[in-house]
Amino acid sequence: MRVALAQLNPLVGDIRGNSSKILEFCIEASEAAVDLILTPELSLWGYPPQDLLLHPSLLEEQQRVLHEMVMDFATKSIDLSLLVGVAEPIDSTQLPNLFNAIAIVDKSGWRIIARKQLLPTFDVFDEKRYFRPAKSSGEICLISKQNTWKVGITICEDLWVEEKIQTQRIAGPDPIGAFIPKDIDMLINLSASPFSHGKENLRQQLAIKAVKRLNCPVIYLNQVGGNDELIFDGSSFIVNEKSELTLKLPRFREDLAFWDSTKASSPLLTTSPNPNQQLFEALVLGVRDYSVKCGFNSALIGLSGGIDSALVSVIAVAALGADKVSGILMPSPWSSTGSIEDALGLAKRLCMHTETIPISDLMKSYDSVLTKPLNKAPEGLTAENLQSRIRGTILMAIANQNGHLLLATGNKSELAVGYCTLYGDMNGGLAVIGDLYKTRVFSLSKWLDSRDAYACRRFYNLHANDDLIGSAIRKKPPSAELRPDQFDTDSLPPYELLDPILKDLIEERRNTQELIKEGKDPQLIKMVQKLLKKAEFKRRQAPPMLKVSNQAFGSGWRKPIATT
Repeated sequence: MRVALAQLNPLVGDIRGNSSKILEFCIEASEAAVDLILTPELSLWGYPPQDLLLHPSLLEEQQRVLHEMVMDFATKSIDLSLLVGVAEPIDSTQLPNLFNAIAIVDKSGWRIIARKQLLPTFDVFDEKRYFRPAKSSGEICLISKQNTWKVGITICEDLWVEEKIQTQRIAGPDPIGAFIPKDIDMLINLSASPFSHGKENLRQQLAIKAVKRLNCPVIYLNQVGGNDELIFDGSSFIVNEKSELTLKLPRFREDLAFWDSTKASSPLLTTSPNPNQQLFEALVLGVRDYSVKCGFNSALIGLSGGIDSALVSVIAVAALGADKVSGILMPSPWSSTGSIEDALGLAKRLCMHTETIPISDLMKSYDSVLTKPLNKAPEGLTAENLQSRIRGTILMAIANQNGHLLLATGNKSELAVGYCTLYGDMNGGLAVIGDLYKTRVFSLSKWLDSRDAYACRRFYNLHANDDLIGSAIRKKPPSAELRPDQFDTDSLPPYELLDPILKDLIEERRNTQELIKEGKDPQLIKMVQKLLKKAEFKRRQAPPMLKVSNQAFGSGWRKPIATT
């Protein structure tokens, strides 16, 4: 059997546009004499479609599109079978009334052949809001060159049934185990699995375990592309019956690959991907797709001379091109000469346009206006926040006028403890590094300036023969320049101490007593826990942030604002 793997980058909700893209891949695959072409989970909709699934008009559109695809197969002589991800309506007044399903399409018609059994409702997933769990696995028989193939079909989470590998799993049936007595010839898993560190290796381990249980090859096909906060890495692959990786599709790129079951494939030499390169490529894809899919052609960044805005600028230029990214410098009376020079030097290395808008006079105007209602000039935190809010207003005005996407530059450490200003530096349409702790910002920036990153930089048309971010930016003590000689450590513990505690509390969900028993400073732990809880109202108003960890401050973080 000859199989095509279509690693698609869909636009969520664009059923007709996604079907057109799928049809183009089908035509190419048919010309290559393919028997079966695979597309990811919910490929007609794009994942995750969320409440778009509740629109009857879109479900009707899906039915029309499926019928049109059948006619296109006939009129364009597409002689193959297509597996496509759909939402299957259930004739019932009870909710939810859909299945997350796979349809097979060919020139004779279409029908549902598989439904998802394990529905994730953790982190960013909320599938039980829309779908019912299926009660059995999907299976089809395909004839190729006089041979009959029994093919098992699973959808994403249905492969994730190995507690020893995963440490935990969704309660429910074992879709892989259900295939053991059926003696299938091949297992296919059609997925929409978001990127996070280490996940690619985990998927391969699960596939190898399935191979050993079923004694047949496993094809794993994943969606690629950025959809709102989520980034899908693709990284589709095939594991043969000897548990060898024999085909691997690229990360972070749409692709069409072919596999012939009759031809022996040499096992691939696998190397561990560089985690910094993976992270950088994920963020670049996230920014590019968010911009394009939301209708933006350009981006705007407030340049401070600090490492956060520098890293965001590099990512934006890699994603959109230097001619599509503008930086605004807004020096205040407290801005150092070095910060201005560093920001301009970065912009020169990135070949991006900048403008300088001093805000000293605006700050004086605000002081004058507020002196009467406050009975004195603004001071302390109020004055510090005014500086940030003036800058935020300027950036939003320029972005509105010119149709730019304003990129927020705050990191995860700041968002965690509330070291950020509502309607100031939190302004923006997308928080690019909102899921990177400050120490991760430093390590990624250091890698970008290393020789190890030169090939990656060349791929994205970035300056590739010397420092990009620059040692002056990377080595300066972090400061928001809220007042003369101010540093982040005036208000916070050093990030080397803060970030591991935040990771324990946020991603590992450990309690303070556990950390104290391990010998960590009780006062520091309690202070960080208090700041984390107190800042929840700010995070609720933050822009969407690209998710690259197992627990981001986004749709998968559901904490009450008013709590003990």
